[in-house]
Amino acid sequence: MAGLLCKRRKKGVSDLQEEGKNAINAPMNPSTVDIHPEDTLLEENEERTMIDPNSKEDPKFKELIKVLIDWINDVLVEERIIVKQLEEDLYDGQVLQKLLEKLADRKLNVAEVTQSEIGQKQKLQTVLEAVHDLLRPHGWTIKWNVDSIHGKNLISILHLLVALAMHFRAPIRLPEHVSVQVVVVRKREGLLQTTHVTEELTTTTEMMMGRFERDAFDTLFDHAPDKLSVVKKSLITFVNKHLNKLNLEVTELETQFADGVYLVLLMGLLKDYFVPLHNFYLTPESFDQKVHNVSFAFELMQDGGLKKPKARPEDVVNLDLKSTLRVLYNLFTKYKNVE
Repeated sequence: MAGLLCKRRKKGVSDLQEEGKNAINAPMNPSTVDIHPEDTLLEENEERTMIDPNSKEDPKFKELIKVLIDWINDVLVEERIIVKQLEEDLYDGQVLQKLLEKLADRKLNVAEVTQSEIGQKQKLQTVLEAVHDLLRPHGWTIKWNVDSIHGKNLISILHLLVALAMHFRAPIRLPEHVSVQVVVVRKREGLLQTTHVTEELTTTTEMMMGRFERDAFDTLFDHAPDKLSVVKKSLITFVNKHLNKLNLEVTELETQFADGVYLVLLMGLLKDYFVPLHNFYLTPESFDQKVHNVSFAFELMQDGGLKKPKARPEDVVNLDLKSTLRVLYNLFTKYKNVE
């Protein structure tokens, strides 16, 4: 009898799996997606989402995951926490707790280790409430909840991490315009129905940072790229007029200001003072050293009466041309008549 029950149970699961595959392979939805048996065991009106396998192979999607994993591991290096797979390592709230505590510099009142599902969800609830308190005032749309994170929903986890990275101005460069195809399986009147939707994970860095005010460089890049070379040529002439005094010459704005050295030296030349070498790295090697240099140059600019640059130091280090142009144009506007 046990063997018969076992066979019947296997057949039921197999039938459900076939039902799921048939729904996915329906003429209206030609894409083929592997449905696991547990993904088809749905209650009436329940739904489940899966990322289309083709989207998982998208280079920008892979890059997004890698950048976020590297960032988490960098933040938590002192905790000796190593994240390898987002769904498996973040679902129980333990890593998310440590990450938020480190980023926000505050301690959460939660149990350190929880093995039970109830305990894990309680921890997640506390962590996510703290996240929401930080993000909601800045207009972030909350696209995750306790059940989706604990259910290892990668889309929800990515939305959460992107929001945290942007809110805390993480020193990383997220790939822009990352979208994935998501298969949504619903059970209606006993039958599985599938739909395909496009889920946008990232837009542009500026939009995600909340900087919706546009300036001349946004317009230049979007509507007058032909004039970009003229602007670059003018800025190169301006910076070389001063850097040539130190026998230095710039030919590529995108790369030669990325380590911050030329920015620091340029500020000294424009304001006619010597910058002590112990204040910055003359030959920076690491990302952090380059960010230090650019940040220091920004401080010198503010000391000189300029507003705090709209660009982030990390953006300049990451070779973001628009950010570099903004910084140099501010200098040009104030110091163009300095000999």
